Amino acid sequence: MGPALSPADSLQVAFDQWTVGALVTNLLWTRCLGVAAIAAAREQRLAERLAQARMHSPYYRRAWHTLPAGPLALTDLPVVTKAQLMTAFDDWCTDRAIAWRDVEAFIAARAHIGERFRGRYAVWTSSGTTGAPGVFVQDPGALAVYDALVSVQLVGPALGDWSAAARRGRAALVTADSDHFAGIAFWRRQAQRKPWLDMRTFPVAAPLATIVAGLNDYDPAFLASYPTMLTLLAGEQGAGRLRLSLTGMWCGGETLSAAARIAIEDTFGCPLANEYGASECLSIGYACRHGAMHVNADWVVLEPVDRDYRPTPPGELSHTVLLTNLANAVQPIIRYDLGDRVRMRATPCPCGNALPALEIEGRTDDILSLTAGDGTRVKLVPLAIATVVEDAARIYRFQIVQSAPDALCLRLSHADRVRNPAALRALRAYLDAQGLANVTVRLDEAEPGEARDGKLRQVVALRGY
Repeated sequence: MGPALSPADSLQVAFDQWTVGALVTNLLWTRCLGVAAIAAAREQRLAERLAQARMHSPYYRRAWHTLPAGPLALTDLPVVTKAQLMTAFDDWCTDRAIAWRDVEAFIAARAHIGERFRGRYAVWTSSGTTGAPGVFVQDPGALAVYDALVSVQLVGPALGDWSAAARRGRAALVTADSDHFAGIAFWRRQAQRKPWLDMRTFPVAAPLATIVAGLNDYDPAFLASYPTMLTLLAGEQGAGRLRLSLTGMWCGGETLSAAARIAIEDTFGCPLANEYGASECLSIGYACRHGAMHVNADWVVLEPVDRDYRPTPPGELSHTVLLTNLANAVQPIIRYDLGDRVRMRATPCPCGNALPALEIEGRTDDILSLTAGDGTRVKLVPLAIATVVEDAARIYRFQIVQSAPDALCLRLSHADRVRNPAALRALRAYLDAQGLANVTVRLDEAEPGEARDGKLRQVVALRGY
């Protein structure tokens, strides 16, 4: 339990809860009315967001200056990238008082993770898996929408299980906690604003045995993490080293395979909610029991496209996907190249959900299995080891490749090689903490290599091992 709230904070929390409740009611009502109602809500919000961005964001005003006055069609607008928006950060924001120098100073302090910038905005950083980090400011309206979208996901067949988790009151998140990532920042804010909940976090970069011991001691009813971490924890549960009695689980941040979902749910004996989100938009979609990812199409627009940003037809795998976030006004995300590959379903999902469904290829990095000095195998979560390099050296385009059962090599671009000492020291320290002092780490001569689809995999395991 957290500290008691002040009267002013208690009043704000009550207002926030009322706002989220109203949004939940609106969401449920709209979705019950079906496809036409969802489309109508989306089009109204899209028109408002485009008009607002054109009026209040100097960046978009310049980018669209050749377009005719009046209502805009989404497909007539140019595509934007993370690099473009970050370069124009001050002009991108619609609140003209927000300046990059102030935001940069705010995120430089890890003590601010979960706090509000200027008492109003959330600031989230992306991990840089597309080659460059991003910093995204979220306004109170967007945060309320994300709260509502997550709440609606829990209304369904598993409601009784989630309610039981809430009654027991303990929830654990195993995550990257070293920066202002959306997951940890959102979780800490929830814990601060809702002291009646018992919410605890565990760093994903800690040794697996340490995480297991901490979870056993805490004994949560609800567990959230990345699919790869939940896979490792399911292995620990099956071996009897982890002893949790869970009533609900959540995962996100990586691709969840059907086999992994079944194995995790069978081991823990409870449902696993799978969410599709990003720092740019916390809740893009959620998976149904048939494995399809349903897009929150009343608040999000996704456009699957090919290399030339031409629409990809349903049933065909896209090269990337364009995201338009209809919730956040302070930093409009409009036709933003998200980098994920998706395939829209050509037929309605068997679950009967009116929201459009897709399959997604997001993070597909490998769990590393390394041989320790005593001959045992130690498994490492890819997101944890990648975050270590990013944090230590501020390098975002790299590959960690397992070259032998007890050897790793680090591949960096030519421009980043000057930073390799910091990256190698960080990897060495991380491996030592995992009981892998025997594992060698070297700088590879090769540069990071992209897969056939043009996407970079940051962590690659030794095949056949």
